[in-house]
Amino acid sequence: MKDYIRRFFIAGIMALCVSLLFLGGKHSKAAEPKIPELTEHWVWPADGVITDTFGTREGQHKGIDIAGDSGSPVYAVDAGIVSRSYYSQTYGNVIFIKHNNQSETVYAHLDKRFSAEGESVGLGQKIGLMGSTGDSSGVHLHFEIHTQAWTADKINAVDPSVAFGMGEVGQAVNAVMKDENAREVSARPSNFESGKIKNGFEETYHIVKTGETLWSIAAHYNLRAGEIADLNNINPDHIFSGQKLLIKPVKSLEYTVKQGDTLSSIAKMHDTTAETIKKLNNADSDTIKIGQILIIRKK
Repeated sequence: MKDYIRRFFIAGIMALCVSLLFLGGKHSKAAEPKIPELTEHWVWPADGVITDTFGTREGQHKGIDIAGDSGSPVYAVDAGIVSRSYYSQTYGNVIFIKHNNQSETVYAHLDKRFSAEGESVGLGQKIGLMGSTGDSSGVHLHFEIHTQAWTADKINAVDPSVAFGMGEVGQAVNAVMKDENAREVSARPSNFESGKIKNGFEETYHIVKTGETLWSIAAHYNLRAGEIADLNNINPDHIFSGQKLLIKPVKSLEYTVKQGDTLSSIAKMHDTTAETIKKLNNADSDTIKIGQILIIRKK
């Protein structure tokens, strides 16, 4: 009987130890990481138009794209330390900034980098220029926010709308000068007028719409597709809906008809149509003469 009681007592002690071990393990489990607070003082990283948002491309796009003028400034969204500054085959010229709230931001496809690794940067400080380096289809800034350190699988990536509010393709964003050392975000994005936004009297921006090609856009502005492609440093065969294209008027172009020319061959040579040339020259037929001067394009 005593032996039975002793074994029962030992079994009870062992059960108690196992229970305490289990509870201790539950208690010591590391707390789940919390998303750092993305405060209202953050500024937009560039002036321009949103051309792509978080989660597109079957969930593979882990940031936001802002298209603007080639060489336009790119700003640090908040103060921090530059954790990386280098050239990548995919990101092109890219800068990573680690912020006090433990988040890390990424600024990719830069034309030039002004901040080096280990450098302290301030809120709204110019850290580079917008470009189209690396795996890029046109001039824009690809911007990412990560709740902790950036990783190759981008597991810590969050939608930039957490910091800036919702933004849609075709909406304008800009940072407004606050003082010499800081910039503050302007009002939330506002829609552009259907397809186009104006920049003074000499230049126009065209927002690419679904179904458009660079050739159809060029024809609309009486330009050559190659001229628009060269101006925006893009591949003429790769444009996408929401992309912002800088359009600049050109001086009148004239062509002197040579032997063997036809109205169709001249039109093809200049990325236009025979009908457009006829209209510009007030012609009723396709007949042309050697030595005739044709207006191909007007300013």
